[in-house]
Amino acid sequence: MEFLNAIPMDTSQLFEIGLQWGGTLLSALAVLVFGMWVAKRLTQWATSLLHRKSMDEAAAGFVGQIAYAILVVMVLLTALDQLGVDTTSMIAALGAAGLAIGLALQSSLSNLASGFLLVTLRPFKKGDYVEAAGTSGSVDQITMLQTRLVTPDNRKVTVPNSSVMSNTITNYSALPTRRLDLVVGVSYDDDIRQVKAVLEELVAGDERIMKEPSYLIAVAELADSSVNFNFRMWCQASDYWALKWDMTERIKLTFDERGISIPYPQRDVHFHQASTPAE
Repeated sequence: MEFLNAIPMDTSQLFEIGLQWGGTLLSALAVLVFGMWVAKRLTQWATSLLHRKSMDEAAAGFVGQIAYAILVVMVLLTALDQLGVDTTSMIAALGAAGLAIGLALQSSLSNLASGFLLVTLRPFKKGDYVEAAGTSGSVDQITMLQTRLVTPDNRKVTVPNSSVMSNTITNYSALPTRRLDLVVGVSYDDDIRQVKAVLEELVAGDERIMKEPSYLIAVAELADSSVNFNFRMWCQASDYWALKWDMTERIKLTFDERGISIPYPQRDVHFHQASTPAE
């Protein structure tokens, strides 16, 4: 313990330094904790306000994430300034480093920029059923870098925002109504007037089919094995799939009851026996 005796120690000086640095550390910690709490509360308030102002929930969440990230950076810089760190030079250094980081993270920046475009252009909103980047599902969330979809079989698919923006987006929920297109094939031996009458009965018996625009029943093709009808009707977008499945089943059952056949492809093969030359 002789080395301790060799160190000149002024208790009052050490106490003063401890108070000074301890107070600074506590002050910086208080700024950090309180600032993070305020940033979180402000983000929640802003997100809720944007949603109440008719902004889509997913878009409001995206803006909230950006705002929270900016507020966190401001809180960290304030806490460092409280510790006596020269934040001006640090910001300059971070700016220079940001250029190099940006070049290394081009794909992430592309996703971020695409996220801004998705929020600005609003090709879809939360809950819409869309097809984007080869994936179909209901929009669950738009984050800074990716869009999350939930498929009909309850799988969550994450698609980069840049992939969403660089490909065709089909929004099946954007408009309140949809047209259901069915192709119904019947035998050449069946009476097409009877077929049209049966299809009209099916339309009249389903309240989900809209009166306007009107339905369409028309002979569209004289195919190799069948006479094909285009059977088109309009419905609410929410009724589309249920109507499609129900109508397909009812067509088959009703045709069976009325003796109307739905042919399957067939081919007749004729053999011709070659005559043998007379000896």
